[in-house]
Amino acid sequence: MSTPSKSTPSRRGRPTQAEAKALDERLRAAAVSIFLENGYDGTTMEAVADAAGITKRTLYARYPDKHALFVSVIPWALSRLKERHTEDAPAGDDLAAALTAVGRGAIARVVDPDTIRLRRMAMYESARFPEFAQSAESMMYSAQVRAVVAVLRQHRDADALVIDDIELAAEQFLAMVAVMPSRLADFGIVRSPEVENRHLEHAVALFLRAIRPD
Repeated sequence: MSTPSKSTPSRRGRPTQAEAKALDERLRAAAVSIFLENGYDGTTMEAVADAAGITKRTLYARYPDKHALFVSVIPWALSRLKERHTEDAPAGDDLAAALTAVGRGAIARVVDPDTIRLRRMAMYESARFPEFAQSAESMMYSAQVRAVVAVLRQHRDADALVIDDIELAAEQFLAMVAVMPSRLADFGIVRSPEVENRHLEHAVALFLRAIRPD
């Protein structure tokens, strides 16, 4: 008979930091999956605990109720999508290419199937959970706005750009590029890459015409 490992008793103690982090990730992923499958009303804390492979006691120790769980894990899920379709703006002097790269990443993100499902849930539950809607809005767009701001600042002096409010200009550029693809995707309509590229190139050209001096 083999001698029990000395590390075995430690499993009864407090989990390590890595173990706690892995548990939180598994719990959140399970909760998001159950919410998306069943909706808020159809989800129970017991179902989330079962999906995560934990006890209800463990779940309640982290989230006091379903409301707290919902407003925490859905914005978390949106934040995880931020890097999936991030396309670095090309270095160099070509402002049009840089804006096109950022715009292409923004479009890819808003038409991503996981993003669409989460966005639909955000819209459906926004009346009941205003705090969730605000968090979802921040997670969906703040990183993209910062990306456009960075591009404009990088090129502002070299291109002698005329921009009174750089953050407002960045928001307006994203609205030109991504709002229509996002709205169409909410209804299950995704334009072909060729059509999407034509719209993107037109938006970049219009935007540059507005911020470059005559």
